[in-house]
Amino acid sequence: MPEVLKKPASFYDRFERKVGKDKLNTHYCPGCGHGRVHKLVAEAMDKLGIADKTILISPVGCSVFAYYYFDCGNIQAAHGRAPAVATGASRSNPGSILISYQGDGDLAAIGGNEVIQAANRGESMTIIFVNNAIYGMTGGQMAPTTLIGQKTATTPYGRSVENEGKPIRMAELISQLEGPVFVERVAVTDFKNINKAKKAIYKALKSQHDGKGFSFVEILAPCPTSNRMKPLECLKWVEENMIPYYPIKNFKDETETRPARRSDKPQLSTVEEYFDALNLADVSTKGQADKDFVKNFSEQRVRIAGFGGQGVLVAGVTLGVLAMEEGLEVTWLPSYGPEMRGGTANCHVILSGRKVGSPLVTNPNVLIAMNGPSLDEFEPVIEKDSVVIVNSSLIDRKVKRTDVKAIYVPVTEIATSVGLTAAANMVALGVYLGYTKVIAPEKLFKTIEKYLKKKNLIDKNIEAVKKGIEFISK
Repeated sequence: MPEVLKKPASFYDRFERKVGKDKLNTHYCPGCGHGRVHKLVAEAMDKLGIADKTILISPVGCSVFAYYYFDCGNIQAAHGRAPAVATGASRSNPGSILISYQGDGDLAAIGGNEVIQAANRGESMTIIFVNNAIYGMTGGQMAPTTLIGQKTATTPYGRSVENEGKPIRMAELISQLEGPVFVERVAVTDFKNINKAKKAIYKALKSQHDGKGFSFVEILAPCPTSNRMKPLECLKWVEENMIPYYPIKNFKDETETRPARRSDKPQLSTVEEYFDALNLADVSTKGQADKDFVKNFSEQRVRIAGFGGQGVLVAGVTLGVLAMEEGLEVTWLPSYGPEMRGGTANCHVILSGRKVGSPLVTNPNVLIAMNGPSLDEFEPVIEKDSVVIVNSSLIDRKVKRTDVKAIYVPVTEIATSVGLTAAANMVALGVYLGYTKVIAPEKLFKTIEKYLKKKNLIDKNIEAVKKGIEFISK
């Protein structure tokens, strides 16, 4: 039977996801190296039979539309963050094949630390690094790999050692780390080099398939458009200029000697196991939760805000854990400044009887404002008929809105009276639960007893909650 030459099975026959009427050709420019690299990756996937368990990460750059072409899993990542995203995908999907497909501007510039740390850890992934010595997608600016004397949009007189420093040799850098198992630099300039690239890509993916860990394949490729050259001229330029500086060679190959990695960590399979590992609430009680209570629960979208050191994030976590133990769906999202103490801090907390679509609380129906700036910032966005708890110990103005219920509580003063000013957050929670009764406030005592790490402060925190409940009951 004659051999039929066609697209690899790991490609779509037609690029249905591609924008426009043309579903057969790629979006890459004539002479671009990405098309050749794509074909080699797809052929390796076919040969190994791994398409069904491959996840390709495509970050910002010309390759961002890789999902047009590859018939496998795909995740798009922010600029430079592909190795971090691949790490998460790999660890949460053991046995999957992760391909982080990156350009030089993406990997060697903004993503430099990401790839170094992933390589150092020996993460189970293969990095396909396309080095064309320039930012191809955004207009031909200088990249970390741009050669000395090379003219770009941002180096019109040519890159200089004095001003921009020398180009970074990424394969050499990565190979110095102990984590990687396979590091090689290849090129896609002619048949001989393309064949070497094909073997390197296959070997890297097979190594990952065999459980060996991290592989890195750097591929020298032409970018005729950004370099303002004709395709053949650019191929020659790569051979005459890039290869002398970036030698084609294998830098590290432990694929035969490196044992397959085996994790001695227990595999988590149930929700309860995950929560136990994270030291969060015991959700095993969820099955015994009051179903009518959960079904009829009025969704609470809470914003707790103040300055760093007031415990607003802890208050949000505590409220969330309490709600989980009642069988509710919960999200908690923190937001804080860089200061350890004194900076702004707030958190989004959603308690609901149904699945929560987004953790963001843009229009809260409950606001706990622990200081003046927090009230100033969030009062305008709270919903009509919301509950606003104001720490009157620190906020000397009244709520301007007349369509909300404002409750003024000297939160800090009450906490100080029980001998623990830091328990102001628990006073505020006591006021909130005591007023709304969305959850019986007394149930918060058990949550504090169970999860507060500083056991010597349990009594004072519970007393602070009681003081809050007592204040609002009057």
